[in-house]
Amino acid sequence: MPRTKNYNENEVIEKAMNLFWKNGYETTSMQMLEKEMGINKFSIYASFGNKNGVFLESIKCYKLKLNTLISKLEASTNGLNGIKTYFYDFLTFSKENNCSKGCLITNTANEIGDDADQQIKNALSSFTNTVREVFVNVLKKENHNTVAEQQADYLIVAMFGLSSASRVFNASQLNNYIENIFKNL
Repeated sequence: MPRTKNYNENEVIEKAMNLFWKNGYETTSMQMLEKEMGINKFSIYASFGNKNGVFLESIKCYKLKLNTLISKLEASTNGLNGIKTYFYDFLTFSKENNCSKGCLITNTANEIGDDADQQIKNALSSFTNTVREVFVNVLKKENHNTVAEQQADYLIVAMFGLSSASRVFNASQLNNYIENIFKNL
């Protein structure tokens, strides 16, 4: 007879996501996950396979949380100003309890090496490409068809920079950074 789960998978994954977001993928150990999620290793392995499985589910959870901002941007008719608002909204999103955590995707991309699990690399790439495509679509609404792809590349790289910078620099510096990104477009 299979065991009954005494936990909500969505709740434990959100806890794991926050742990990965705060500490990074490489630094987060199974012992840390066990403690933070409030379940034992057996339950973690039974539900998610391994640390990679927990992390992949954490990325899905992160995407759901960020989806509010992405949906707002997709619905925007403000073109570049809508994307600029997304950058500012992201800064607010990335601060939880006045702790600047940056972006889970960017943080992980900055720490993993070439030998990282291919599924994790694919998940990071897929997420980044999704945001980039939203940028392209918003830019095309503003009749930037000829340069929308190039501008979207510039903006996704700038977003990576903002995500990393948000962990170190103050609000004034980050505002200056965002303003200068959009002066160049």
